[in-house]
Amino acid sequence: MNWSETLRISWSAVRSHGLRSTLTVLGILIGIAAVILTVGLGLGTQKDVSAQISSLGSNLLIVSPGSTTSTTGVRGGFGTSSTLTLADSEALTSSVSTPDIKAVAAEKSQPMALTAGTANWTTTVTGVTTDWLSVRARTLSSGAFITAADVTDSASVVVLGSQTATQLFGSTNVVGQTVTANGKTLTVIGVLASVGSNSSTSLDDVAIVPMSTAANELIGGATSSSISTMYIEAQSSTQLSAAYQEADSLLLNLHGITNSANADFTISSQDALVSTATSVYRTLTVLLTGIAGLSLLVGGIGVMNIMLVSVTERTKEIGLRKALGAPPWAIRRQFLIEAAILGLSGGLLGAILGVVSAWLLPGVIGSSVVISPAAVGVSIGVAIVIGVTFGVYPATRAARLAPIDALRSE
Repeated sequence: MNWSETLRISWSAVRSHGLRSTLTVLGILIGIAAVILTVGLGLGTQKDVSAQISSLGSNLLIVSPGSTTSTTGVRGGFGTSSTLTLADSEALTSSVSTPDIKAVAAEKSQPMALTAGTANWTTTVTGVTTDWLSVRARTLSSGAFITAADVTDSASVVVLGSQTATQLFGSTNVVGQTVTANGKTLTVIGVLASVGSNSSTSLDDVAIVPMSTAANELIGGATSSSISTMYIEAQSSTQLSAAYQEADSLLLNLHGITNSANADFTISSQDALVSTATSVYRTLTVLLTGIAGLSLLVGGIGVMNIMLVSVTERTKEIGLRKALGAPPWAIRRQFLIEAAILGLSGGLLGAILGVVSAWLLPGVIGSSVVISPAAVGVSIGVAIVIGVTFGVYPATRAARLAPIDALRSE
């Protein structure tokens, strides 16, 4: 019996029991689709997290102030103190002390209500230095950004995020309009291009003002010289570690701290954030893929059951073929091919279902799903292997039937 004849007989045997074969294929199909979607969701989430972190800017170190301690001994979280100042950010721009640092952008933020005519909106008013736009990798959709002269003169100007502009004016075509913050009238000189949101807040809902304006006229107070965050841009991604060491050493010296364990600031890098997030989602992906793999195991057991039933039902046929001279390997090959057909059918249909679902799901769940060609190919291969592996025992059992026993089985 040649291969073409074996394939024809095997396909005919699978097709003659359509409902049973369909149910068997369904078990493998669901498992394959689940594996593809699980891997796709894991890769998609990693992509989204990396994009959100990258939206902060490129080659960045983020410096936050330390924590506060109340008179009763209650300690606040990191970032609650006022230990970072403009002098710190200016010192970090020294090409002598910190040659691996390209630029530093300081921020001073506070939630504040803005009004424009009869409209009002509470957003985050952020005082910044002139390097903020490039360090944070932001661009303008219209107008201009804050200049060094604006910072020097404490100019009454503001650059709005696209969402803030829309909430106050109903559009982003607002250059030249005025808004009021804390009793001070500010002229809109620009609108930031939209970049979406990160995991906690909208990056498009912000009002940017000169640092001096924020410190002296809008936020002020006893901590007018303090800043809430510093963003440090390294010369390149390969110099990020060196920039970290330089910033840490300089800030410790400026703050008179000899033991780094007592530092009143924290420095985090995007690489660390990406690495942590990727590690978490990789672990979840492996876990969920393992769970999806269990359904493949169930599908394989289903293949074995169906093939054993098929052997039992076709005992007389097997005996007749062996009596006519069919060798055991021919019988074994036929049943293995039948099992492989079931596995391949489940694999192909599962891959199609997984790819189509991955295309439709982002619009439903709001998260990216990345199709991995490797996952699709491996899944189809695994489906075939499952079919063949779980078909070995039934095929071997069929091949071992004695012709006389098979012929008198009825």
